[in-house]
Amino acid sequence: MDGALPLLRTLLEEGFSRQSWHGPNLRGALRGVTAAQAAWRPAAGRHNIWELVVHAAYWKYAVRRRLTGEKRGAFALKGSNWFPRDGEGGAVAWRADLKLLNEQHEALSNAVASLKRVDAHQARLIRGAAVHDLYHAGQIQMLKRLQRGG
Repeated sequence: MDGALPLLRTLLEEGFSRQSWHGPNLRGALRGVTAAQAAWRPAAGRHNIWELVVHAAYWKYAVRRRLTGEKRGAFALKGSNWFPRDGEGGAVAWRADLKLLNEQHEALSNAVASLKRVDAHQARLIRGAAVHDLYHAGQIQMLKRLQRGG
């Protein structure tokens, strides 16, 4: 799968920050979102944008760890998968979690760039990370729309 690596890198970046034909990627969906908007829930027990951001950051960490063989336990926050966010800490905490997302994406992107070749399992992980970003970008777009009443 040597020839797949450039395509996988492109997919990873399109899912997060590089312009593509399909509309907003994850970073684009988050552009301009305030802490109050990020903390809004469509209903009790449902995830908000803020939680989707930290969830995406965690899975970027998990994919990088799996690609590099890094031991578990180095994520910046205690826990895994979903991290409750209710808006506590306001804009400062929101910016910190956006920074965490960007840092985890950069670390994953660097890990992928350092690969000399990719096997089927690694390719699946990288594709999955890109698709995961786009999936949550769509959810974020929907949550923003629901907040506006439509």
